[in-house]
Amino acid sequence: MAEVLIIEDDDRIRPLLVRGLRECGHTVTSAPTGMGGLQLAVDSGPDLVVLDLGLPDVDGTQVLSMLRAVSQVPVIIASARADDPSLVGALDAGADDYVVKPFTSTQLDARIRAVLRRVEAGRQRPSTITVGGLAVDLAGRRVHLDGTEIDLTPREFDLLAHLVERPGEVVTKRDLLVEVWRQPWGGSDKTVDVHLSWLRRKLGETAAAPRYLTTVRGVGVRLAAPVPDVPAPTEDG
Repeated sequence: MAEVLIIEDDDRIRPLLVRGLRECGHTVTSAPTGMGGLQLAVDSGPDLVVLDLGLPDVDGTQVLSMLRAVSQVPVIIASARADDPSLVGALDAGADDYVVKPFTSTQLDARIRAVLRRVEAGRQRPSTITVGGLAVDLAGRRVHLDGTEIDLTPREFDLLAHLVERPGEVVTKRDLLVEVWRQPWGGSDKTVDVHLSWLRRKLGETAAAPRYLTTVRGVGVRLAAPVPDVPAPTEDG
């Protein structure tokens, strides 16, 4: 399975997680402090880190920032509350997922496997995704429409990138709020609607006359290549 590092100061929780994940087949090491965990992460190079935010020596978000300076190892944040503002900060700082306490080893194992699947898929995906005349360079963060580069804000790019990786799939506003805006407990659909409107304008379309972005009322939005216009049949044909 995976080599997992758990950074957790609670002496009751930590051994339970270590034992539970080992029973799931993982190789597990652990540390009770942020700096100790950071050193282990650098020295041992685990496949994934489970990071508690409430550590005794340094805030978990700071540990994540220091870790991100030297490694892109996937990180799952462990938080006591889903509405903890520091959770959003950790996601914005580069965390890959989160779990809310209390959680079981089986639940954590499922999150670990899901994150590692996404990481592996990301390694295999092309650097540029093309849908119709739309080309999105994920690594270079550049977008071309019918051969012409269009200028997007960072948030508009993130929104488009999330959609273009799921061509033909209806993506809910809830998913967009979590994955693009990093708001795990929800947020305003209006935020999504406004950014979709700005993005449509730059793609040369509107909600009433869509080309790439189609709203599925009450569900979300779907990105797909435009359907070619079919000439009307003539009387002779």
